[in-house]
Amino acid sequence: MRRLVLALLACSALPCLAAEPAAFPRTTIDLGCVVSDLDASVRFYTEGIGFRELQGFSVEPPLATDAGLTDAKPLDIRVLTLGDGESATKLKLMHVAGTEPRKGDNEFIHSHTGFRYLTIVVADTDAALARLSKLGVKPIAKSPIALPDHLGKGLFLTCVRDPDGNLVELIGPRASR
Repeated sequence: MRRLVLALLACSALPCLAAEPAAFPRTTIDLGCVVSDLDASVRFYTEGIGFRELQGFSVEPPLATDAGLTDAKPLDIRVLTLGDGESATKLKLMHVAGTEPRKGDNEFIHSHTGFRYLTIVVADTDAALARLSKLGVKPIAKSPIALPDHLGKGLFLTCVRDPDGNLVELIGPRASR
């Protein structure tokens, strides 16, 4: 999975090879995530978190193979966004037909190397938790917890897991406080 994510990030950054920030025509990145159940993951990120779904696409086996993404298997990709316009954050959820992806040890962020979590800033932690609760998602450990004032006065950190066990941090104020 790590190789696939890195390959997708590299492919989306091809026009921007310079190291200077001014050389980047778009300063946000797209993140690709292989999932075991595409529909369940889309529901989690749209209904639970608040992403909006855009037009998805498929990558046929020859292209996926030539790019080094898969071993002659097609990719089905659903694109989700936070915000509008070209600079909006995009999350590409994908499933590789005919495969059962291996799950990593996601118990803690230090369980193995690689991208370990997403951080999403929310306007209302309580509203986000209410949406997630409707999907059966509960906060991890003692979440939500108040962040120290030097990290953001009145902000709370809530950790949840998506359907594949990936850690998602939600940071925002609580309406009930």
